[in-house]
Amino acid sequence: MAVDTLYTGGRIRTFDPAQPWAEALGVTGDRISYVGSAADAPAARRTIQLEGRLVTPGVADTHNHLLLGFDDLAVSLDQVQSLDVVRQRIAEFAETHPELDWICAENALYSVVEGRRPNADDLVGTTDRPVFITTYDQHSVWLNRPAMAKLGILNGGDIAWGNPEIDPTTGEPTGWVTDFYTSAMTIDGLAELQRDIPMYSPDRRYNKIVNSLDMAARVGITTVVEPQVPLAELDLFARAEREGKLTSRTIAAIYHPVGADGDFRSRITEAIRETPQHERFSLGPVKLYADDVIEPHTAAMLEDYANRPGHRGHTSLEPTEFTKLFVELDRLGYQVHTHATGDWGIRLTLDSIEAAQRAGGARDARHGIVHVECLAPEDLPRFAELGVVAAMQPRHSSPDLVAGTWMENVGEARWDRAWRYRSMIESGARVTFSSDWQVGEMDPLVGVYAAMTRARLDGSDAWTLGERLDLDRTLEAYTKGGAEAFHREDAVGMLKTGYLADLVVWSGDLYGMEPAEILEQSADLTVVGGSPIHDARGELDGSAAAAGAKDPGGAGQSCGEPVGDHHGHSHSH
Repeated sequence: MAVDTLYTGGRIRTFDPAQPWAEALGVTGDRISYVGSAADAPAARRTIQLEGRLVTPGVADTHNHLLLGFDDLAVSLDQVQSLDVVRQRIAEFAETHPELDWICAENALYSVVEGRRPNADDLVGTTDRPVFITTYDQHSVWLNRPAMAKLGILNGGDIAWGNPEIDPTTGEPTGWVTDFYTSAMTIDGLAELQRDIPMYSPDRRYNKIVNSLDMAARVGITTVVEPQVPLAELDLFARAEREGKLTSRTIAAIYHPVGADGDFRSRITEAIRETPQHERFSLGPVKLYADDVIEPHTAAMLEDYANRPGHRGHTSLEPTEFTKLFVELDRLGYQVHTHATGDWGIRLTLDSIEAAQRAGGARDARHGIVHVECLAPEDLPRFAELGVVAAMQPRHSSPDLVAGTWMENVGEARWDRAWRYRSMIESGARVTFSSDWQVGEMDPLVGVYAAMTRARLDGSDAWTLGERLDLDRTLEAYTKGGAEAFHREDAVGMLKTGYLADLVVWSGDLYGMEPAEILEQSADLTVVGGSPIHDARGELDGSAAAAGAKDPGGAGQSCGEPVGDHHGHSHSH
């Protein structure tokens, strides 16, 4: 019997242990119906000639903040190293848009001011209007004085979406706000943001989801996990489904604020039961925070920060309370994915998973620890022993992102604890790779390059070389590893007869390339359930791809709305 589509004439990496490589792959309907030699391939209604290109399973980006993708109306500070450039971009845009009452910017680096955190004084003279800037990891916010006045911070007022830093000398707020992301996604925090900051209106948030999913299709992502969805924003995904915008399979993890009680957990259960779920959208995982992040010294460390003696950060809850919460979530049957970056935060999470197994018995929960940035050596084998998924982001290990602040805060003596993904894989632990968009670029080939080199994108400053990976294990973590992380290894993650036809045709044979060459490749064809969601060459009855994503390094626009037109007032880790 003829198949609908036959892929042949290239290399096909299946990640099926029984048949790792193939010459031809057939798809019938939404399933893979043939994997084998070209000589034995069945007749096909349509043939895709690979011309030496590579086919792999579709990428599962298991930590991708769809809700935090670049805002079309925000000034981009992506990779901007200089305070002068920050000031210039904000001032120029403010000057050319006098009708806007807020100027917002995204993705500022912590190290943009050498030796300290940025503050409101650094923005004096750029504009007399409020300025709201998020850091690249979404864990901190930088405000100018007009913004602090508008929000009531200058008068000692509190905000629900973060903790304003106070200068110990003057007792005045500095303009720096910590613990932003964990607070912003609470019910009260999100409500205040939607009231005060135009960038957080429902329409603007929805547009981020749509833009992010469009980008995911273009870079070969067939399954995406939005790791932190507030209950109040679940309806945005229902809207995307109604409007036909859910292209990649989407898994939404519901954010559980660390201080939430049993009533909130009942609301999660109710939402999972009542929210329509289907092949392109599902709920189930719950997101926790064990600590914050290393750059502003708020991740929980077992020993003092190298450049702040006497300071070890903090856990999100008192440790016994955190463990109690984790045990309860496990008892309720949730799969918990916990943000933990510092070695103390990671250990607390492992201890809590172990406590949950003692209390309720071992089950195949596949609880995950997200990021695993600084791992104490004695805790590495515990991932395999406890069945914990290490959900890691290779791009985070690039000096582009961590030279300076991260490296200095941790100290060179602990650099050998950084992003130990090779050691984790070799220990037998489940490992899944992802982008953490928009902390890192969404393109998985950027992550592949980072995993193989641990260098900057220009190839310089490679570090901790013992943790570099080969291409095959890297791709496996992006495909099969992602399926296993969320109990989907029986349907996706391998190219195997009977599996869903989620696959990528890459623009060249990645296995024949050096890492720098891989960085220049792209996805020619992204297929979900046998149908194209991205077709750069128009090979599978899909229209040829439009222009690529907007340059995130561009000057961008303001996040403000015109004065008097605040419609909508009622985004790593």
